[in-house]
Amino acid sequence: MDPELLERITARRAELDELEERLAKELAGVRTERHELAVAERVLERVSEQLADERASAAPAPGQVGGRAVMLIPHRAPDVEETALPPDYQRILAVVRQAAGPVMTRQAGEMLGVDVSVRSKLEPLRGKLVRLTDRGWLRKMPDGRFTTRL
Repeated sequence: MDPELLERITARRAELDELEERLAKELAGVRTERHELAVAERVLERVSEQLADERASAAPAPGQVGGRAVMLIPHRAPDVEETALPPDYQRILAVVRQAAGPVMTRQAGEMLGVDVSVRSKLEPLRGKLVRLTDRGWLRKMPDGRFTTRL
């Protein structure tokens, strides 16, 4: 056999062995990353399911009127009119809207004719303002004042 040809074959085999080793390391890295992504995907699905369950359990429960489920204070949405709110909540929204700017509970109470000198008379109004805020009808400022949504 030709020694030069044998030398070329040996050199080429060494190149291929080196290439195989490099590709094997790269393949192992790819498999590890794919495994990590699969684990991350399962964790994300589990956390998403837990969050969905928490949100569903935290959603306000509708009341019962005439045997039908209704939400007394509905969430603000494009298809929900202000007239869907009970009359006293409509009055509260109107008072906040008519104010020159954000209002404190006491100011809203004065405009609604509530006896503001008695704190226990203001607390139900504060609860209604907060409920309207929670449902997206009003916005509560950091200083505790209430204003309408844009």
